[in-house]
Amino acid sequence: MNDNTSVTTTTNQAPSVPQQALAPAVDITETDSGITLLADMPGVPKDGLTIQVDGDNLTVEGRARIDVPDSIELLHGEVRSPYFRRSFVLSRDLDSSKIEASLRNGVLSMHIPKSEQARPRRVEVNVA
Repeated sequence: MNDNTSVTTTTNQAPSVPQQALAPAVDITETDSGITLLADMPGVPKDGLTIQVDGDNLTVEGRARIDVPDSIELLHGEVRSPYFRRSFVLSRDLDSSKIEASLRNGVLSMHIPKSEQARPRRVEVNVA
């Protein structure tokens, strides 16, 4: 997986024309069955998250929501709702049609399984 900062598999509508995007911190681990990607996306609700796969490109986008109570009148504000975006080029050994994603406590977790042909297998040897 190469980091190119863009992904495409739509779970929700993409945020409207954003300000400059922040690249979320990402941890990627690999096992025999596939890869797991963990992305820090604090404040991003499920309806503000978009995951897209387009060919070999994976893009994750999200807009954080900062709620200000109606009873508070903001005179000066420096914190904006951050917009996150990160793209990756996926290996052809991965089956992007079977991506599983979950969002919990500001961390997006995605598992991308390897295709059957790319998984290691043990070959039995027959003795004649």
